Amino acid sequence: MTLIAKSLEIHDSFAGRYWYALYTRHQHEKSAAETLLRKGHEVFLPLYSAMHRWRDRSKRLSLPLFPSYVFIRTRWDRRLEILDTPGIISIVGCSGRPEIVPEEQIDAVRRVVASPVSVDPYPFLQCGERVIVTDGPLIGMEGILVRKKGISRFVVSLEMLGRSAAVEIDLSNIERIGPISLAM
Repeated sequence: MTLIAKSLEIHDSFAGRYWYALYTRHQHEKSAAETLLRKGHEVFLPLYSAMHRWRDRSKRLSLPLFPSYVFIRTRWDRRLEILDTPGIISIVGCSGRPEIVPEEQIDAVRRVVASPVSVDPYPFLQCGERVIVTDGPLIGMEGILVRKKGISRFVVSLEMLGRSAAVEIDLSNIERIGPISLAM
């Protein structure tokens, strides 16, 4: 299972409910997500699998794709309940106002994490070639093509957080869109 927090079946309208990024204490992402789920929130915590080795053993771990961040779909009027959750430091934003994470970016991360390809955290990129996936489980997604150690990787970014995730991709499954526009 790649997602710790399953979206709750919430039967009220999505009107006024947006995705926000929550900044958490170091290594408190999972417990904060579980607490928010118990409070009835729709929560998304993308995880990836990594092998960690110690001197005496090795173990496969599920780690947050974006360390110290959890995503929540909620209404702004529930912010005090959210901020009162153990492990939550703040709602990511600017000048005291939370920034809405675009639904398309959440959906892109969901698709990458749910796909059968291996996913890893990746440094946020400012430049590169924009591509669209033309075949396979990520068809229709737009991102950035990079090469690392001779392997082609498709990078999806959450611009607001300055974080990215990368998956291996076959070059025959992508098509160039063009260079990234660097808006300042």
